[in-house]
Amino acid sequence: MSGAATLSRDGRRLRAIPGLPDAVGVLAALPVPVVVLDGDDLFRFANPAAEIFFQLSQASLAGMALAELIPPDSRLFALLRQVRIEDAPVSDHELSLESPRLRRHGVSAHGAPFAELPGGVVLTLEDNSRAAMLDRQLSFMGAARGATAMAAMLAHEVKNPLSGIRGAAQLLEQSASESDAELCQLIQEEADRIRNLVDRMDMFSDRPIERRAVNIHHVLDHVRRVAQTGFASHLRIHQDYDPSLPAVWGDRDQLVQILLNLVKNAAEAVGEGGHGGGLGEIQLITAYHHGVRIAVPGSAERVHLPLQVMVRDNGPGIPEELRSTLFEPFVTTKKGGQGLGLALVAKLVANHGGLIECDSRPGRTTFRLSLPGAPAGETVPDHEA
Repeated sequence: MSGAATLSRDGRRLRAIPGLPDAVGVLAALPVPVVVLDGDDLFRFANPAAEIFFQLSQASLAGMALAELIPPDSRLFALLRQVRIEDAPVSDHELSLESPRLRRHGVSAHGAPFAELPGGVVLTLEDNSRAAMLDRQLSFMGAARGATAMAAMLAHEVKNPLSGIRGAAQLLEQSASESDAELCQLIQEEADRIRNLVDRMDMFSDRPIERRAVNIHHVLDHVRRVAQTGFASHLRIHQDYDPSLPAVWGDRDQLVQILLNLVKNAAEAVGEGGHGGGLGEIQLITAYHHGVRIAVPGSAERVHLPLQVMVRDNGPGIPEELRSTLFEPFVTTKKGGQGLGLALVAKLVANHGGLIECDSRPGRTTFRLSLPGAPAGETVPDHEA
């Protein structure tokens, strides 16, 4: 590939940073983040996976210095120097690449001389934290199945005697003294509260979903209207959509429930204002990425998840100690919260065969959904198109 030459992959147009020889065409097709740096550590090429890694486009990275993204004392710069001195491949692992513009931990870096460019280095970066996230999510999905069975058992075993206790309290109240009547009312109120909690747990039960092609932008617009006329009326909600995004393969009502929970969660996190005293904001973002392929437990099938939907807020961020258990039931930072909202979101996303992940720091929290596209030939119904 030379100059302004382009190549096509899965219908997406990819463009190399100008000035590099044809060899970068191979690098562009790789599914892992790959960049080429010149002798001054300026970006000369970045493949699509690297755009995702750095959260910057090729046009933004072109000519940018690596030091603008990574602190100069990072071990990554020592790796680059070693590659140039030894003129040989060098690897390093468990790197932390953290700055105001980038936050990556557990990164493996592999550098090698790039002969076509004086002092050039081709650098491959692997974010192992994503693999760890996938492991946690698969573990959660297994635990969720156990919780589902327990919820079904509780619904059956608890509701029946609970109804008897409430009925007995109502009968006692009719002939009780004033003070005893208050106790009978308390018993009824607590019985109702327990029943409501059991009903909420019943939301985790396994029910097959009816999939069809869904226009995710129509779902997001519906969620935005609901939010802005209610719980997020005091916040600005921005939309940044990829207009070429294909349809999602899923259940429209469950997708609404997922995104409404995430937007409500973001609105509550932001409160009356954003981190640092600025105006509170929520961003709704969609993008097409070549995504990840994950193995379905108990099967050789691998699922392609190219559709990205993100809900981002500028609130205070999620405490570090909660991030690894964020999607488990009863984990919450809200006063009086039950801690079931995000657990339900994760369950519904798992129903779709998708993934959810969270990246959070003060002033920027992003929940990212990776979802499957609709099969070829499946179209959005006319009334939803």
